[in-house]
Amino acid sequence: MSNLAPQRPRGAFTARRNFAIVASQYNQEYVKGLTKAVCDELSIISPKSSVTVLEVPGAFEIPVVLQELAIKGGVDALIALGVIIKGQTDHAELIGRTITDSLQNIALRFRLPVIHEVLLVDNEEHARARTLETEKNRGTEAARAAVAAAHIMGTVKVTN
Repeated sequence: MSNLAPQRPRGAFTARRNFAIVASQYNQEYVKGLTKAVCDELSIISPKSSVTVLEVPGAFEIPVVLQELAIKGGVDALIALGVIIKGQTDHAELIGRTITDSLQNIALRFRLPVIHEVLLVDNEEHARARTLETEKNRGTEAARAAVAAAHIMGTVKVTN
């Protein structure tokens, strides 16, 4: 892992947190690898927490479901998981940009951590390395980021 990747959180991350994952069914093998890595890492670093996993048809549907979860409330962080493999057109980049903008808008509107692991990759080799292998698995990094962000928000969030 690079030095910039989130490290396993240390210290007082024992609070019970509620995490929600919204995962695309498209490129399912890779997304399941991400989902498993998130759940496995959360069970280690935040064992008292609950995790809800919802599947949507494709990556484009992730933001609307995350938004509904944010409106519903009761979650400490949202995690978006998907894999978009570039093709010969600009479609993948357009979907990727729309998702990125939407996730950021949800995070800011609801003052809630939204962990973005909807991966835009060049090919299946890159997808495999980031979702099915342990060295660079972005699911592990997503779990670490979610726990750390939920902890930070718990200390700085202003209540109305």
